[in-house]
Amino acid sequence: MTSTALSSEAEPSTPPSPPRKDPVRARFLPSDPSPWWLAWLGASLVALFAGALRLFNLGQPERIYFDETYYAKDAYGLWEFGYEHETHEEPIEADDLLNTGNQDIFTGGGDFIVHPPVGKWMIALGDWLWSLFPFGATMTPEGWRFAAALAGTVSVLILVRLATRMTRSLLLGCTAGLIMALDGLHFTLSRIAMVDIFLTLWILAGFTCLVIDRDRTRERLARLAEAGTDMAAVGWLGMRWWRLAAGLCFGLAIGTKWSALFFVAAFGLLTVAWDYGARSSVGQVRPFWRWLGTDAVPAFLQTVVVAGVVYLVSWSGWLFTRGGYNRDYADGMLPDVVPGFLHAPVEGLWSLWDYHRRMMGFHTELTSDHAYISAPWEWLVMRTPVMFHYNGETVGCGTDSCVTSVVSIGTPVIWWISLLALIVMFAWWVTFRDWRAGAVLLAVAAGWLPWFAYPDRPMFLFYALPLLPFLVLAIVLSLGLVMGAGDDSPRFAPYLRAGGGIVYGVVLLLIVAYFAYFYPVLAAYPIDETVWRERLWFDVWIYGNGSS
Repeated sequence: MTSTALSSEAEPSTPPSPPRKDPVRARFLPSDPSPWWLAWLGASLVALFAGALRLFNLGQPERIYFDETYYAKDAYGLWEFGYEHETHEEPIEADDLLNTGNQDIFTGGGDFIVHPPVGKWMIALGDWLWSLFPFGATMTPEGWRFAAALAGTVSVLILVRLATRMTRSLLLGCTAGLIMALDGLHFTLSRIAMVDIFLTLWILAGFTCLVIDRDRTRERLARLAEAGTDMAAVGWLGMRWWRLAAGLCFGLAIGTKWSALFFVAAFGLLTVAWDYGARSSVGQVRPFWRWLGTDAVPAFLQTVVVAGVVYLVSWSGWLFTRGGYNRDYADGMLPDVVPGFLHAPVEGLWSLWDYHRRMMGFHTELTSDHAYISAPWEWLVMRTPVMFHYNGETVGCGTDSCVTSVVSIGTPVIWWISLLALIVMFAWWVTFRDWRAGAVLLAVAAGWLPWFAYPDRPMFLFYALPLLPFLVLAIVLSLGLVMGAGDDSPRFAPYLRAGGGIVYGVVLLLIVAYFAYFYPVLAAYPIDETVWRERLWFDVWIYGNGSS
């Protein structure tokens, strides 16, 4: 479609007519790395590396620690009863029973919980899967952490595929996965029975589905254009299965933690903005009404409504049993005029609504003097990490003062470089309106800025984990810009690209070195206390906001 044929009336010396505009397919869909299997092989190798890191010594510490005291036991209750169940407090606490291998931890009835059940169902499923291995058993440290390790591994795989799609570079795609695999925050939260890693997984998966949907939609438009269709009249583009998959992922994310709602709102607006841009790009003049009816409204149904249905289904264990906390709140409260067959479902939903009111009350009224509380502005600079575990009386380091710890801190160089990368993304978006830069900025804003609206609520650094995939994307997109510098200046291109390659190598080397340096304090590895303190550079990294 770049014909340079001469006019039939032109003299032989007449210069060729200028090339026609690139076809829609080329403008919409840059070519993927080839062969396709190589991209999957690269992604799989990076994910296997991440998985090996997370599974090695997964049973350390050999006891429940930090918020596992809530989530591991809640997951076990869900698996046994369909709802979170109260556990022993006296004369022996449930944690102590589990630490000795005693699974007889339940007493009383349903327990009040403050987060939806999806993440805990995943912990329970992981524990069951672990028990199927010849060396596995239920309710062991490896068992209740297994799902988190799998989720961390799968999230790395997804990020490699997403970054490869967004950059059309296998090198940058694998780099993105390697960076996230070597981040300390992602690493520690992939080795503990908490739900933040599942929240991150489902948000990342949902966003990836939307990016695939964006490409597939533009591919349909490209095929129509190549077939000679009048693009000004194109309306319905068919079923958007990938956007439906995104709605499923978003429902699972909200069913893990309510903070996913901020991402769902932002990504819902983003996907319809992409549709509007696509229609405008193919020549549709004033496409608003066609876009509203055939893109925006279906997008709402496929993302928001589907997510709501999935969220409600995630409460099935509580709805279809009778022992859960607050389950009988609405029993007998409906008037007699309501048909009898509606009483059970309506009363169940009414009770669930009241339960959510109580959960919201907990979150809005929560106060704490925890030493490791961290304000949102501190997250990107890693000011106040959380000491998940510390044991100053361990052995195995070759001295008399051995310690083990799990300090949940992001690899500092990753997070600090991401600040510069976000500035680059902002400049790139303002200058060129590149959709990738805009998407990354929107995702970071959705996961970070809303927390500033709750200045009095206790917050912790690990709330920032869902930001990490998008910060990594900002880094690799920036590296791509640096490595591709000089495309418009052939004379200087070799030097600029060489410089970009050096920057890429230095950044990657720093990330690997810093993760290796911090690994002992992340993985409960026994080291001498003096060496341990040398790795935690600031007092706030050791003591939090409390005194020493």
